[in-house]
Amino acid sequence: MRSIRAAAVGAVTMSLALAVSACGGGSSTGGGSDDSPKTLTYWASNQGASIEVDKKVLQPELDKFEKQTGIKVKLEVVPWSDLLNRILTATTSGQGPDVLNIGNTWSASLQATGALLPWDAKNFDKIGGKDRFVDSALGSTGAEGKDPAAVPLYSMAYALYYNKQIFADAGIAKPPATWDELIADGKKISAKGKSPLGAEGSNVSENIHHVFVFGKQHGADFFTPDGKADFTNDGVVAAVKQYVDLMAKDKVIPTGDAEYAQNQSVSDFAKGKQAMLLWQSAAANLKSQGMSEDQYGIAPVPVQSGTPGTGAQVNSMVAGINLAVFKNSHNLDGATKFVKFMTSDEEQKVLNTAYSSIPPVKAAQEDAAFTTPSNAVLKDTLAKSAAALPQVADESQFETAVGTAVKELFADVAAGRAVTTESVKAKLQKAQQQMPTK
Repeated sequence: MRSIRAAAVGAVTMSLALAVSACGGGSSTGGGSDDSPKTLTYWASNQGASIEVDKKVLQPELDKFEKQTGIKVKLEVVPWSDLLNRILTATTSGQGPDVLNIGNTWSASLQATGALLPWDAKNFDKIGGKDRFVDSALGSTGAEGKDPAAVPLYSMAYALYYNKQIFADAGIAKPPATWDELIADGKKISAKGKSPLGAEGSNVSENIHHVFVFGKQHGADFFTPDGKADFTNDGVVAAVKQYVDLMAKDKVIPTGDAEYAQNQSVSDFAKGKQAMLLWQSAAANLKSQGMSEDQYGIAPVPVQSGTPGTGAQVNSMVAGINLAVFKNSHNLDGATKFVKFMTSDEEQKVLNTAYSSIPPVKAAQEDAAFTTPSNAVLKDTLAKSAAALPQVADESQFETAVGTAVKELFADVAAGRAVTTESVKAKLQKAQQQMPTK
């Protein structure tokens, strides 16, 4: 996901998904080699405020790698709106990069294509060992019981960002800890002429992240234990309705946000138009838009009651970016060296500082740069109250189908159409019908 994922991933068609599964590795040779030891191609995800920002962050590090190893890295920063489909096309054509960033929620789906290098014990040993990484990050690297399909690169968590001045003007002394408190605070903020809460109603990925958390808080899962889609159970329906009702019934999200999909809610918050924002590791994004850290506070995302924790107290998905290697790379040795370099303690400090994310490498995470009060909230969330999205082969289709259903529900609200339990269930039923059959 960028500093946050900037846009919804493209739809994954059934024919493409089948083609990917059939190709079993994305290469007619069935594996990689070391035919091109002096070059690597790297697809980086758009983590910063723009692609140019990412190039400025990454190129000095790639130059450092070339100086150390003699291997030149050809960099392409790929927008989030294109990344998943670019990767899937590469798995079928065999014409892809050597190393690439993937959203950690896609790990199991891309693992199922057979195109990515498995990170077994031997490969992990080449980069310093699996135990260098925190458990929560490793939990989003592929299907349970299989060797990971990727290695954690950046870790992120959702938090509630709030404008201190707007809160003070509305007579609010502390950030809300529950959704009922958030709604009550929203009424006070609205009375002062400000919008309470921002959202990206047309961003499929953002929608999935939020309804997944609401689902956990309702004790619900989107898949059965054997991996079948279960989008219409009562808990999921209640979770989706509660999120959409923040706009439809509670009036804390403005209807205009139904069309947002490109960080507009972040811009509104940075400009003082909205009092609160639910976002992943937003500090770098806010700073790039002129908002200083003393203007806002950061708190855990609200829960139904009590305090964040496991089970029904989950308040974030385990957000982050993983680093993967195409199995058919012509420089497998160099690709492995690059993964080792990018996940080294030193580079983890440099890169995660630049993107205001949290290092998934234990030693780097303990550095003083990541012990600020705002980072403490994110680290605590990742350690205690975040859950990984379903690590199932159909995860990317799930994001597209359910995320689009939520997008359509927000559009209904903006158009003045009522959102009921029945209409929510109908949208989710349609989404479930779009999933591959077992």
